[in-house]
Amino acid sequence: MKSMVDIEVVINEKYIDPKVTIKTRANTQQVQNIICAIENVSENDFPHIVAIDNDSDTDKMVFISQRDIVRVYTEGRKVFLQTEDGTYMLRRTLTGLEEDLNPHRFLRISQSEIINLYKVRCFDIGVSGTIGVEFDCGIKSWASRSRMKRVREMLREYGASIA
Repeated sequence: MKSMVDIEVVINEKYIDPKVTIKTRANTQQVQNIICAIENVSENDFPHIVAIDNDSDTDKMVFISQRDIVRVYTEGRKVFLQTEDGTYMLRRTLTGLEEDLNPHRFLRISQSEIINLYKVRCFDIGVSGTIGVEFDCGIKSWASRSRMKRVREMLREYGASIA
């Protein structure tokens, strides 16, 4: 059995972030090692987020990978981090968290919410000028009027034509 990995690099300006595709006959330990190595290298610049799991009897601290975050939002005076698996509480401000998040992956859409662009299914540009956000997991949100300009700029960066 061949232990070498055949690597092909394709340079294309349409990709903002690197995209890795693994083609293999079976999900082997070698494939898992490659995935782990890529994840470790790509996450070094952007730390895991420490959150509190309130669903258990005791408040457990958990480490959440930035790629798993759907959105971070405030409710009342508390900050919450939502993944597809659950919602966790944070003991920090939204502004403080924003400094640690990957700026190519996350976008602040209101005073009280930051979204993961990689988890967005679609943006709904309303006739009245509003922008709705629908995530892959079915959650819906809205961009505030004060953040509309930045959301529109980001959409243009991705090649969307918006009036």
